Amino acid sequence: MKLDIRPMKPEERLYIYQQSSQIEGQTGSIGRLRGDFGKSGTEFYTTWEDYIKKFRSDDFDDEFDKVINALRFEDVGGGLFGSRNFMRLFCKENPDSAFQGNYCEEYGFRIDKGRHSFLIRCNPMADDYNFYVFCYVKEYLDFHMEKARNGIRFINSDYKELFRIQDGEKIKITRPDGESQIQTCRYIDECHVEIGNSWSSLYHICQFAERMEMSGNQVIPMRSSLPEWCYSTLPSTGERIIIQKGEMGYIPSEMEIVGKNARKAADFANNTIGVTKAQEAAMLAGSVFGWQTPAADPKNYDENGKLIKPAKKKNREYER
Repeated sequence: MKLDIRPMKPEERLYIYQQSSQIEGQTGSIGRLRGDFGKSGTEFYTTWEDYIKKFRSDDFDDEFDKVINALRFEDVGGGLFGSRNFMRLFCKENPDSAFQGNYCEEYGFRIDKGRHSFLIRCNPMADDYNFYVFCYVKEYLDFHMEKARNGIRFINSDYKELFRIQDGEKIKITRPDGESQIQTCRYIDECHVEIGNSWSSLYHICQFAERMEMSGNQVIPMRSSLPEWCYSTLPSTGERIIIQKGEMGYIPSEMEIVGKNARKAADFANNTIGVTKAQEAAMLAGSVFGWQTPAADPKNYDENGKLIKPAKKKNREYER
């Protein structure tokens, strides 16, 4: 059987774990297959769990069986479900599929067949579950992801937008006493968001804004596009500093690099840890002006760390 199997996009990796009931309903979540290859690495043990049964149609059962059997007995995905060694080899041949899972490096693939999508999470290690197959109604899943690309809005109680984050990113909530917590956010729709994973995590965005204002809490984005920390130089004195994501101010740096001044030393150190000039500029702006400001988002800088100015609108006289 010919099936198109491809590495998952980063946004699709959000859907290879069990979702909340709200997201399950919107994405057409049918259920999940979990399995492993046993001690020998060539066995095939699986368990199935239903999520929303109304999405499980007769044509799904037929398509599901064909996909799983093709992965086991045919050369689909290099025989991805044929054995642990076959899985390990196919994952190695597709480095774009790798991502950091909850406990180790894992690999993600997607197969579309008919009306359904099969999102596969692989872990070719012994003594663990080797794969999960999360099954969705393709139309619902793609529609939800398309809407989620608009991002999650955070507003004040007057509906003024403060900032946006991508689906699956985090925010930091700081109470008046200085205690803080970091919560993962998931897109529900334009006006609703899940914050954290408790039973009461679903909010209307205005409800959340009002609750934060009444409590005196500060909310800032913890963008995944920013590093956890970086080096920079203090604009007023030129001294070397360290900036931590989500923290105001800076830490003086005692780093010394022979033959390099403060600016060149910061550039060298950032390059070593993989921090771009755009990220450094955004980190510096966040530590000075606040992490919720547009200047704290690296997408607003060019590759040299210069702020990208918005295009000017042309004034056109009305032509009769």
